[in-house]
Amino acid sequence: MSEAVSALPHAQYSGLVDLAEAGLTGMITLRGDLASPVLAEAVRAATGASVPEVRRIEAGESGQAAWMSPDELLLIVPYEGAAGVVEALETALAGEFATAAEVSDARAFFRITGPQARDVLAKVCPVDFSDFAVGELRRTRAAQVAAAVWREEGDVWSLVCFRSVAQYVWDLLATVSKPGGEVGFYR
Repeated sequence: MSEAVSALPHAQYSGLVDLAEAGLTGMITLRGDLASPVLAEAVRAATGASVPEVRRIEAGESGQAAWMSPDELLLIVPYEGAAGVVEALETALAGEFATAAEVSDARAFFRITGPQARDVLAKVCPVDFSDFAVGELRRTRAAQVAAAVWREEGDVWSLVCFRSVAQYVWDLLATVSKPGGEVGFYR
């Protein structure tokens, strides 16, 4: 069995923003009835977070829960414990109409940090970032590929995409982050 590696080991870039590939991150797709109290308790047990409202991400002591669609969450947990979280979810959700699948190795996770992060993201995502609140999440496109983007805090943003397009997204973000490409729309 091969050893797990990041999508882009040691990827860091500083320009208009600081870009970093977050490395190995546990990610679990959880599908089911998001209004179910059983599912809510399973999410809380797995992450310490509540089931998020539409287009939100919630943080807990051991992970995050991100709203992805009316019947889907993305749970973000430590990489080493992701398989155990899936097992615990399957046990907790036995008898519920729900599925949990580890997708850690199928996703790439990036951090975009700095006062110009919204401008950089707006260059590649068809999203109005002007009133984008901390904890807000949007499923969108980063140029030609599917992505989810959310605001962690102030000038710290996260983006998740499929691992198969990680290099493309990295190159895209690095290109639009080069000095000299300042837009200054979101000040």
